[in-house]
Amino acid sequence: MSKARVQRANRDQFRLEAMDLDGLVAADHRVRSVWAYVEGLDLSSFYAAILAREGEPGRAPIDPAILICLWLYGTLEGIGSARQLALLAEQHHVYRWICGGVGVNHHTLSDFRVAQAEFLDRLLTQSLVALMQAGVTSLEEIAQDGLRTRASAGSGSFRRRATLEAKLAAAEERVERLKREVAEEPAASSRRRKAAQERAAREAKERAQAALQHLAELEKRREREKKTHKKRAAERPEPRASLSDPEARVMKMPDGGFRPAYNLQQAMDSKSGAVVGVAVSNSSSDRGEALPMLRQVRQRAAAIAPRRWLADTGYADAADIEAMASPAEGSIEAYIALPAGRGGKPATKPRPGGPVIQAWRQRMQSTAGQQLYKRRCLAEWVNAGMRNRGLRWITVRGMAKARAVLLWQAVAHNFLCLLRHGLIKPAAA
Repeated sequence: MSKARVQRANRDQFRLEAMDLDGLVAADHRVRSVWAYVEGLDLSSFYAAILAREGEPGRAPIDPAILICLWLYGTLEGIGSARQLALLAEQHHVYRWICGGVGVNHHTLSDFRVAQAEFLDRLLTQSLVALMQAGVTSLEEIAQDGLRTRASAGSGSFRRRATLEAKLAAAEERVERLKREVAEEPAASSRRRKAAQERAAREAKERAQAALQHLAELEKRREREKKTHKKRAAERPEPRASLSDPEARVMKMPDGGFRPAYNLQQAMDSKSGAVVGVAVSNSSSDRGEALPMLRQVRQRAAAIAPRRWLADTGYADAADIEAMASPAEGSIEAYIALPAGRGGKPATKPRPGGPVIQAWRQRMQSTAGQQLYKRRCLAEWVNAGMRNRGLRWITVRGMAKARAVLLWQAVAHNFLCLLRHGLIKPAAA
């Protein structure tokens, strides 16, 4: 019997294939809605900063609309890594459709992601205004909640003051030594190698300096705690700061473990579910976060003040609640849970306080107040959506960059709100 004849793979051959790039994506695919949304944005500030001009020499940069669309769609799909996004732009047909033949790399994507906080902040405000003008968002009732998210600082990167000072001294000595070697070395290749080593040593020195600076802040906070909670402050170990991400703090996570993290704060409108304010802190406590968030929301909404503010226990103390009820802040009713007494049950013993505090306690002990407070759980829905979109780990370092990542998530969430309420034209079916 003769040998079977089959079509065998020949991977050594070269082939030129015709491709309809637009045909790779269905007409009703969500990415088309994202691109239409980005095309409708005012990107004049981006184009004004570009040095390359028509008829003049110089390489043209990537269209900022492509980068915005890549990160917005990537955020919706749970992509939080610039390297992963760059790989998808080469291999996945949807991301290739966004790029339209323009090559991108992970360095450009990473830098662009964290550098657009100001633009994203304006975009968040614009989405809020659009929802208000359409009558979808009323801002009558705002719910606030926090989301403790793992930071990129290594658990073993935290050091005490003595170790940090020794690290800083060693880094300074190494920087000076490498500077002398670069100046004395005649060979160009050796100079480049020494320059790279010097740069690495300089960055290590800067990280040690930043860690010492933030450690000083922790020590000041510990001194303030000693004045009010002497016994508890004395029992706590000596404060430490991270060499890899000095602004990160070790926090108790939802699973009960302790890891380096950031406290991401969001405020949402309970009527539309839109995010109306974001903030990032490195404090494990939510205390004092309500009043700054309220002022941020009022600033976004052109001084329009909510009527009710819903938050969990500990978000505001008596002074904050009185300030929220003042005419200067909009005479807002605080629906913030009462602190628990012994055994985790609400305290029943009358406590001192002015008329505003007494009214707050009566409000939270009433049936109507409890029913209103239950709507605070809508903020958990926002947190769950961000978790599902990949916000389980902050892959950047520093609070400023962490805030940029949170803003991408907030803009993506509000994009879905605009799409759901028909304020963004969906892709053609």
